[in-house]
Amino acid sequence: MTFAQLGLAEPLVRALEAKGYTTPTPIQKQSIPILLEGGDLLGIAQTGTGKTAAFVLPSIQHLVNNEKRVLPTHCRMLVLAPTRELASQIAESARDYGKFSKMSVATVFGGTSINKNRQDMARGVDILVATPGRLLDLIEQRFVSLAMLEILVLDEADQMLDLGFIHALRKIVRMLPKQRQTLFFSATMLNAIRELANQFLNDPQTVKVAPVSTTAERVEQKVVFINQGEKQAMLTILLRDEAVDRALVFTRTKHGADRVVKLLAANGIESNAIHGNKSQPQRERALAEFKSGKAKVLVATDIAARGIDVSGVSHVFNFELPNVPEQYVHRIGRTARAGASGIAISFCADDERSYLRDIEKLTRVKPEMLPLPEGFMAEAARIKAARPAGSDTFERRDESGRHRAPPKATHAARPTGERPAGGARPFNAGGGRPGGQGRPGGQGRPGGQGRPGGGRGQQGGGGRRSPAAG
Repeated sequence: MTFAQLGLAEPLVRALEAKGYTTPTPIQKQSIPILLEGGDLLGIAQTGTGKTAAFVLPSIQHLVNNEKRVLPTHCRMLVLAPTRELASQIAESARDYGKFSKMSVATVFGGTSINKNRQDMARGVDILVATPGRLLDLIEQRFVSLAMLEILVLDEADQMLDLGFIHALRKIVRMLPKQRQTLFFSATMLNAIRELANQFLNDPQTVKVAPVSTTAERVEQKVVFINQGEKQAMLTILLRDEAVDRALVFTRTKHGADRVVKLLAANGIESNAIHGNKSQPQRERALAEFKSGKAKVLVATDIAARGIDVSGVSHVFNFELPNVPEQYVHRIGRTARAGASGIAISFCADDERSYLRDIEKLTRVKPEMLPLPEGFMAEAARIKAARPAGSDTFERRDESGRHRAPPKATHAARPTGERPAGGARPFNAGGGRPGGQGRPGGQGRPGGQGRPGGGRGQQGGGGRRSPAAG
C-alpha cells in the first residue's frame, strides 16, 4: 500500500517522497483513513512507529481542503507536547510535510523568548505546536487565542500526565470550540489515559500498534551486574569499542547526567548532556552536535530525551536503570529506528535489581548477561584513583533537583506493590499505585503547584511545570 492509496493528496505524497518515505507504517495505515474522514482517534503507539506523520498528514489535508484565513493570534490546529524537544521535532516534521501545501507552523515552549513567541503568533498560524505551560502564559496575556481551532492533538499523553499537566490540559480544553477533531496519542493505555480520552474525545476510534510491553524486536538487550562505583569504568571501556557509532547514555537524574559527562571528559571521551537545567540554546547545541556526529555520546534524562529522534544511534546505555519500567521501553526505542538494528546495555547495581525485575516482567524479555570485559578491574582501579574523593557517589535527585535517598538494596521477595525506598513509580491523575509508595493523589498545593513525578506517585492535583517541559 502507498500513501496515495490511503487517500493523501499529491502535494503531501510529493513531500513524503522528498524525505524518502514510500510505504506507510502500521500506525499510519490504520490512522490516516480515520482522520481523513474527520473522526476522533485514540492511538496507542510507542516512539519510532511513525505516529507524527499519522496525525500531521491528514490534518494538513483537512486544513488545505477547508481553507480559511487565520485571524491574528489564532491557530487552526494545536499540537500539545510534553517537552521542548518533542515540540520542536513535531514542528520540523509539520514544516517538511506541508512545504508544498503552504502551511504556516509556529512553536511556543519554555526556554525561548516569549517576545519571539508573540511575534510568531501575531499574524496567526495554521499549525501551532506548544508545551502547555508556555501556551497558557501566552493565552493569559492574550497573545494566543484558540477560538478558531479545528484540530487538537495531544501527543505523548501518558508523559503529560506524569509531568503533572492534567490541570493545564483541562484548562486549555475548556477554551476550545466544542466542534473540533481531537486526537490522543500515548505509548501506554493506563486507566487515567482512557478516562481523559472519554472527557475530551467524541466517540473515538482506537488504534493500537506495538504496545509498550512489546519492546523493539531489533534491539539486542543486555545487562551487566556491577557495583555503582565501577559503572563509569565499564561505560568508558564500552564506548571505546569501534562498534559504537553513536550512543545515548541514560541517567535517572540531571545531576547524574552532568557527572557522567565530566567523568567521560576526564577519560578523553567527548559528550554532551541534555536535561531540564540546560538552557534551550544549550539543549539545541547538544542535540545538533549529536546529530552531526561531532559528539558521538549524548547523556540524557528520561524527560529531556522525549522527542529525540536521531537515526544512526547504534547503542543505548542505561547507566542507571529507570525506576519506572515503561521508561526502559522508551529508552531502548531510541535505537533500532527506521528498520535498523541496535543494542541496549544496562548497568545494574545491587540496589537496582528490583528495577530490573520490574522491567523483565513488563517486557517479558530477560536480557543477556554480559561478563566483565578483559582488563576491567585494572581500568576501574585506574579511573577510581584518578577521580576526586567522593566523586564515585551518584546522588539520587529527582528531575526537579530535590534530594532523594538512594534505594535500598533488596534481594528478598517483597510484598505485591511494595517498592524500595525512593523507588515508587510516578502515577497519573487519580493517585499512587495501590500498595505502592507514591504520594496519594489530590495532594497538590493549591493552584496546581504540587510537585510533578520523578520517583513519587503523581499527584492528581497537577504539578509544578518541569523545566524540561517548558
